[in-house]
Amino acid sequence: MLTINLGLLLAVIVFVRLRRRTESRSRNDEKLTVIIVLALGVVIVPTPVGQGIGEFLGQLAVGVTDSSR
Repeated sequence: MLTINLGLLLAVIVFVRLRRRTESRSRNDEKLTVIIVLALGVVIVPTPVGQGIGEFLGQLAVGVTDSSR
């Protein structure tokens, strides 16, 4: 039986969709890409990798806010 990691599948789909030229995208195409990216985020967040990414982005945001003061 073949199993497919949903997070990996969504990451590949996002990568392929974002490689296309921006000029050739319609609004519906862009909306679909946003929905797929949000779904990828929902799938990744509960994993240890997602937690690490979230912590890194949180620290980055704090660093940017502190540097602007």
